[in-house]
Amino acid sequence: MRDVAVVGIGIMKWGELWEKSFRDIFVEAALNSLDDAGVDKIDSLVVGCMTGGLFVGQEHVGAIMADYLGQKNIPAAHVESACASGGLALRQGIFEVASGMSDIVMAAGVEKMTDTSGDGATYALAAAADQEYEVFHGVTFPGLYAMMACAYMNKYKVTRKQLSSIPVKAHHNGAMNPYAQYPFPIKIEDVANGVKVADPLYLLDCSPITDGAAACILTTVENAKKMKKPYIKITGSGMATDTIALSQRDSLFWLKSTEIAGKNALKMAGRKISDIDCVEVHDCFSIAEALVTEALGFFKPGMGVKAAAAGKTALDGQIPVNPSGGLKSKGHPVGATGIGQVVEIVKQLRGEAEGGRQIKGSPKIGMTQNMGGSGASAVVHILEVE
Repeated sequence: MRDVAVVGIGIMKWGELWEKSFRDIFVEAALNSLDDAGVDKIDSLVVGCMTGGLFVGQEHVGAIMADYLGQKNIPAAHVESACASGGLALRQGIFEVASGMSDIVMAAGVEKMTDTSGDGATYALAAAADQEYEVFHGVTFPGLYAMMACAYMNKYKVTRKQLSSIPVKAHHNGAMNPYAQYPFPIKIEDVANGVKVADPLYLLDCSPITDGAAACILTTVENAKKMKKPYIKITGSGMATDTIALSQRDSLFWLKSTEIAGKNALKMAGRKISDIDCVEVHDCFSIAEALVTEALGFFKPGMGVKAAAAGKTALDGQIPVNPSGGLKSKGHPVGATGIGQVVEIVKQLRGEAEGGRQIKGSPKIGMTQNMGGSGASAVVHILEVE
């Protein structure tokens, strides 16, 4: 197996992009990644997209994106693992390079979520839940995460104010990110003064509906050195699954798939969780960030929310979590989220994060955690400065 590195990253402004099409936003981010890498030809393409068919009526995503990028005739595949589709695209791209099948691969993610009604978007997203045991009975993702939050907050005596510290931190970071959908700060009191979505979650606890794309260029470490471009080595990759239905798990709020994927990625990298300098996690709802940080091992069970409230996940904290602003502030174009996380970690490791959100002390090892549904799938990657 060959060592794999990221030599180029590309993103575009995420948000409600009425004037841009599904293929437009992909090509914009993809071209940015090619420019960053200094290449104009790729050997293959892997695109993460959760459900282009339901959002914009377009499947066969790999072929159409290769064509409109000016790279037709190359191998191009569309992969899906709900909201973890971007992380899966990266993982498949790593395999393509490591195996020797391709020398230069683009791993990308894209989703166009606003070209449908609110009901249509809810229907499309619900495809990631258990249709027979959850969706048929009227359960939505805010409802699922609300149940997780209620059980967690009751067991560990977590207050509403403590939970609100998570979106406040996200918006603080996102306000410095020029690509974020909602780049503005909020206050603790703003959260509970907002619209309640599903008790105990308010609107500011929930990630938005987003149009967006991101891409990265992968090659071997040997090729990266020859290219004389800054590169970040990918040292670990882990993926795991769990039951889709929340009711069938041993715990309502323990993310077993994230725990396993994280352990596997760390084992592959030869690292401990204490080695990680910064992390991008899947905070689709405020409670999710805390649950993920506990499952990965940054904090003990019951301490994720309290650690955030104590400032331990801030840019200058014990472990900076979501320096990009996370899904909450940066946005959550579901198929692109996992690649967007990689873009942020690469920027942090290069020392190039914009707007004053660069983590001090020159971080050397970063992690991404991308999750599908209520945790039925999870992908974790370790990236390092070599």
